[in-house]
Amino acid sequence: MIRVETADRTTTLTLDRPDKVNALTEAMLRDLVTAVHDARDAAALILTGTGKVFSAGADLDAARAGLATSPLWEELSAAIAAHPGLTLAALNGTVAGGANGMVLACDLRIGVPWAKFFYPVMKLGYLPQPSDPVRMAALIGPARTKWMLLAGQKMDTDQALNCGLIDEIVDGDALMERAHALCADCVAADPGTAQAIKGLCQ
Repeated sequence: MIRVETADRTTTLTLDRPDKVNALTEAMLRDLVTAVHDARDAAALILTGTGKVFSAGADLDAARAGLATSPLWEELSAAIAAHPGLTLAALNGTVAGGANGMVLACDLRIGVPWAKFFYPVMKLGYLPQPSDPVRMAALIGPARTKWMLLAGQKMDTDQALNCGLIDEIVDGDALMERAHALCADCVAADPGTAQAIKGLCQ
């Protein structure tokens, strides 16, 4: 349910469970962690999904069994944040719940016009993973972070672009083409140069 494709120094990880709106199981999270570690030599790492939703977050049955509070979410976002290359979330649709963590950990985020962003931890009675509010606040500020996490509000792509949660809105048919175009300079560069520049931007 996780497709891994590598070409031209770029690894693409695709959530491929469209019949379940790419809801994440424990096995999928473990596969994602492994795939990110395996892609450490890639100049660019792209995360995307199949269908019209990037991910609905945790699979409901798995969440009830404890997945919602699993350390795997934090392990995944930490692995993405530590990747030495350019990391990019190419959001083919809505991002919900814990799936926000891997998106927030990326260097860049682009999304289709119909994407929505929400993280209903208050309603569900869970705490977000520790790094998620920190990364979100760094992008959109503390007030907007509370607006999403405490007030449980959704953002559409225009709102997300305006506050900095995403970097660009891209037509669905051009999403992956644009993702690869944004990675092109890093793919063509000396890995040391790209890593050094990324380090300076922290």
